[in-house]
Amino acid sequence: YFGFTRCPEVCPTTLYEMSGWFDTLGEEGKVLKAFFFSVDPERDSPELMHNYAIAFTNRITGITGDPAEMRKLMKAWRIYAAKVPTQDGDYTMDHTASVLLINSKGEFMGSIAYGEAADSAVAKIRKLIQQDKAS
Repeated sequence: YFGFTRCPEVCPTTLYEMSGWFDTLGEEGKVLKAFFFSVDPERDSPELMHNYAIAFTNRITGITGDPAEMRKLMKAWRIYAAKVPTQDGDYTMDHTASVLLINSKGEFMGSIAYGEAADSAVAKIRKLIQQDKAS
């Protein structure tokens, strides 16, 4: 998932939902690795990303880094992200809000949309796990 720690709604909601998916999957989901990549690396330090992600579940690893390298990563995965100025002179980030499903070979296998029903999301994750076992 690509997002940022100062996100007012979409990112915390998504990470909270991801935590629920892990709880639902239990032992079946132990093979999964989840990452929260920053679209705002100028403000999201490694420590901040770690602490933010772990507040939802210890199953999500926060990732940030050099802004140029993070932009390359976003471009490679076709993630949209743009700074949007706010009235107080600060900015927020507009960004792709889907969870990407990637198999163990690094291949894109689908996505879970923001706000998608939990049963649908878990079914997609189970399908990913089964396909990965079969390959």
